[in-house]
Amino acid sequence: MRKIQGSKGDVAIHEWAPVGEPAYVVLLAHGYAEHAGRHAELAERLEQDGAAVYAPDHWGHGYSGGDRALVNDADALLEDFSRVYDHARDEHPGLPILLIGHSMGGLLATIFLQEAGRPVDAAVLSSPLLGGNPGLEALLELDEIPEIPIDPSVISRDELAQDAYLNDELVYHGPFRRETLEGLVGTVNRAKGGPGFGDLPVLWIHGSGDMLVPFDLTAETMEDLSGPGTEKKTYEEARHELFHETNKDEVFTDVFDFIHRQINS
Repeated sequence: MRKIQGSKGDVAIHEWAPVGEPAYVVLLAHGYAEHAGRHAELAERLEQDGAAVYAPDHWGHGYSGGDRALVNDADALLEDFSRVYDHARDEHPGLPILLIGHSMGGLLATIFLQEAGRPVDAAVLSSPLLGGNPGLEALLELDEIPEIPIDPSVISRDELAQDAYLNDELVYHGPFRRETLEGLVGTVNRAKGGPGFGDLPVLWIHGSGDMLVPFDLTAETMEDLSGPGTEKKTYEEARHELFHETNKDEVFTDVFDFIHRQINS
């Protein structure tokens, strides 16, 4: 892990490098309240496949600076992720670049594709926060937001994954802050109003049992953003974190099939 200067302070980047020369580069964007280290299994599989993986802890998350899980500045997140892109590109000029974004990271990956002006060869959006969550948005109507942390049962059907999430000291287990909810809602609307994906190869994966980022609401936005290059995989009854789900091997197979067709062929 190394740190680079972000828009507001030091941003930690978790890195995985294959034996020998890499075949492609992956930029991995994690979700709200967690950190990049939680996606180590995915990163290790990518590394074994020949990818150089760069996974930053977003500002306010993990080993990066900032108030814990305060997400109120999409421009800062976008700028930080753009700096990680530039860092990876400088180290591996000419290699294909793939984005993988989970949940809030899928939202970040989307506005990166729409606004950053940096070429990407393909993207995987895992349970992307693109349709909102009416239950969370309703909290903004209250004078005082109750202390309701994320229930680990919405993360996965796998009880071991739930326990790991609950006991991870780098995961923020506190309540949503008003500034965070306002920031997320505003960024979702920003992505909805942005340009579509066009011919870019994009794989959207989502569980039909996702209670944190409801599938149906995300599908409405994805219908507007999808282009000729967009593919979809839906997993019946799977919850929010597909890479930690009981059917994760199926998910990994689908993701790597997409990668090999688009990046590593």
